[in-house]
Amino acid sequence: MAENLNFEAKGSKCYDNSEANCAIYGRLYNWATAMALDASCNSSSCASKVSAKHRGICSSGWHIPSDAEWTELTNFVGGSSSAGKYLKATNGWNSGGNGNNKYGFSALPGGYGLAIGGFSSVGYNGRWWSSSEGNANYTYSRNMYYYYEDVIYGNYDKHYFRSVRCLQD
Repeated sequence: MAENLNFEAKGSKCYDNSEANCAIYGRLYNWATAMALDASCNSSSCASKVSAKHRGICSSGWHIPSDAEWTELTNFVGGSSSAGKYLKATNGWNSGGNGNNKYGFSALPGGYGLAIGGFSSVGYNGRWWSSSEGNANYTYSRNMYYYYEDVIYGNYDKHYFRSVRCLQD
């Protein structure tokens, strides 16, 4: 999928609650919403409910990428230390942070939503969920920032709102 998902699921948000931002960056989802699981999965382990190619809110024939699939992508495009340069869109990133979009991934900096309300970093970073839990409260994610060519791997709070990319089965 060459764009952030913009499926209006219950509990999803547009950055700054503006539909115009959804049209550009796609919607933001907490992890349980992205995975189409009960909200309790944001604060308890639901690994037993996650299948190998977990569809979540993706269309039929698509799934939320696992941590291993994100790693495979970044390795394929040259490794995590330079993958952002090749995956970021050629425009839309602030302060000279555009990439060359060599592989057509077109990553846009949709920012993120805070669990307690509010938003941060649109234009400056993009953050995408994986289907792989780190523990009861955290799951693995990939992040790109305007000032790095890296794709940053991390373990982040499931209550936050992040972008979703779907991977074809």
